Amino acid sequence: MKGWQFVETNEPLELVEKEDPKVEAGKVVIDTKVAGLCHSDVGVLRDPGWKELLGELPVIMGHEVAGVISEVGEGVTDYQVGDKVAVCPTGPSKMAPGYAYDGGFGTKVLAPAEDLVRIPEGVSFAQAAAGTDAGMTSYHATFTKGGVKAGMTVGMIGIGGLGQIALEAAVAKGATVYAVDLNPNARELAKSLGAAGTFENVKEIAQYEPEVIIDFAGFDVTTREALESIGFQGKVVLVGMGKLETTINVTSLITKQATLVGSNGGTKQDIEEIYELFASGKVNPKITEISFDEIPEGIQMLEENKVTGRLVANMEK
Repeated sequence: MKGWQFVETNEPLELVEKEDPKVEAGKVVIDTKVAGLCHSDVGVLRDPGWKELLGELPVIMGHEVAGVISEVGEGVTDYQVGDKVAVCPTGPSKMAPGYAYDGGFGTKVLAPAEDLVRIPEGVSFAQAAAGTDAGMTSYHATFTKGGVKAGMTVGMIGIGGLGQIALEAAVAKGATVYAVDLNPNARELAKSLGAAGTFENVKEIAQYEPEVIIDFAGFDVTTREALESIGFQGKVVLVGMGKLETTINVTSLITKQATLVGSNGGTKQDIEEIYELFASGKVNPKITEISFDEIPEGIQMLEENKVTGRLVANMEK
């Protein structure tokens, strides 16, 4: 098998060839079809703080995995060779591919069966890969943590891979969404997905007194200004990790009796529910495909904010 391996912060990914993984009890071997790329991959490569989340190094990166099972380990009864599956990166095993073990930037992945999610008919491998993190994380933040429901007024900061899925899902469920992004292309995307208004600055949505603001960017100022822009007794859900530290205006937090909550990942059920929205056509994430060989360039594109929607690597492209 081949894979793109993380060795050290601020060093380029290393292309390696190694023995195919040997199947183990309770696990399956997946032939990777599509792997998603994520802004957190940029964080891993650039910020040494991310190393605390990694297991033994070096490790093949890629935490968004979709493919076909090629081997089944002893004790695995719910899956068989040929099944189309994705891996929940925050599943029951609490071991994420690309972090705790070799992930989707490799052509084969040995994954715990308990973390698998079936890919239903009508959902492509590219959608499935994007759904494991961008889909799951955005769904969990919006509906599980944020409590977004029909009729609510919602602000969303950062209409990238996560934000665009969350926006389309929230609109599909009857919420009014105001989108914030510095990128004009992202604002145009937000309009096309049904945003009631799009803005460059978080404070511009304060006039709508949103009940929930979801910060998919997490760039310090975005979180602070979200708390300053939320409606009375509103909730800010922080998802993005653009900066690992922030400062907040405690006056806004206290006088508005606001709530600030963190949201990380989600559950297999979140993935299954976002897959249902994908399969129904109600949510159709914008996806850009690159090849396996272009993965390092893809991460560079993310770092330079040159990607609209979600970026995935098609292993067969």
